[in-house]
Amino acid sequence: MKIEREQLLRPLQSVSGIVEKRHTLPILSNVLIETEGDALTLLATDIEIQIRTRSTGSISGAQPAALTVAARKLQDILRALPEGQEVSLDADDRKLTVRAGKSRFTLQTLPAQDYPRMQLADGETVKLSLSQKKLKRLLSLVQYSMAQQDIRYYLNGLLLSVGNEELRLVATDGHRLAYVSEAMPGVTDKLDVILPRKTVLELARQLADIDDPVDIELGSNQARLRFGAVELITKLIDGKFPDYERVIPKDHPKELMLQRSTFLPALQRAAILTNEKFKGVRVVLSAGTLKLISSNAEQEEAVEELEVDYDGDGLDIGFNVSYLLDVLNNVGGDTLSLKLNDGNSSALITLPGTDAFKYVVMPMRV
Repeated sequence: MKIEREQLLRPLQSVSGIVEKRHTLPILSNVLIETEGDALTLLATDIEIQIRTRSTGSISGAQPAALTVAARKLQDILRALPEGQEVSLDADDRKLTVRAGKSRFTLQTLPAQDYPRMQLADGETVKLSLSQKKLKRLLSLVQYSMAQQDIRYYLNGLLLSVGNEELRLVATDGHRLAYVSEAMPGVTDKLDVILPRKTVLELARQLADIDDPVDIELGSNQARLRFGAVELITKLIDGKFPDYERVIPKDHPKELMLQRSTFLPALQRAAILTNEKFKGVRVVLSAGTLKLISSNAEQEEAVEELEVDYDGDGLDIGFNVSYLLDVLNNVGGDTLSLKLNDGNSSALITLPGTDAFKYVVMPMRV
């Protein structure tokens, strides 16, 4: 079988992101390659997620065949070859020979029939569709708030809540919460599912800034997403997501508008001298002025002062500076609304003129 390097490398990069380097089942380090006619299909899985894609170009001299080969090794070989190089693949006696120009590589294969495959389970599903660009943007607004390896496993993912002609995405690690909603006309079925963290990160990596659709099918314990040449099936996290609406403050009296173009660099400078472990920064608010103060164990201190349009009561409150930087680095638009109550209450960051995005961050002692 002969194929151009890019026509094999591109789909291989699409599926190999979920392949674990070390796995108790050796075959899960492999990618399943199937040929039929002039079509080439690649499939990878880690048992929790499965990604399948096809080569967009035609291949020549291919016999119907199926084999599995080490995904990372094949990817590294293809990356190291010159662009535009024609590559030939020949499978024989549990070996795959890859030839390109005067280079030759022999890789071990494992039987295709032993490769585990996921199928979308039978049962009722909720279907919706939105553009790749829109889903990518929605994910970017909330995914940084997902927990990592939390004992509360249902936090290690992202809530997708569908119903009442609306899609909501929510993520929280217990210290901060990000929420975004999007109108979905015609979608009336109600369903809440939790996508695993790895699935969310893989989607964010794969989705493009284009208007082509993503077709989503949500079941009770699995989800399927199709976009471009890619089909992704994922298990869902079985658990009850926290009542996020209870966490979002309703009536914080202190509100000020912040310009991202001045607030973000000031926070980045203040972060330099925070305590490496706790990353705390003090936000000191008074009439017309917002101060950012940080210090560390070496008694070093940074003070940033910003002019703000505020004439209410003063406030001194501490936050993890990383949590503030995360939202500022991911939210578009230059103006943000910051709502505060007192030194022990969470802060609410929103975008002016819309209820679609909300970010709640808990205070910390600094």
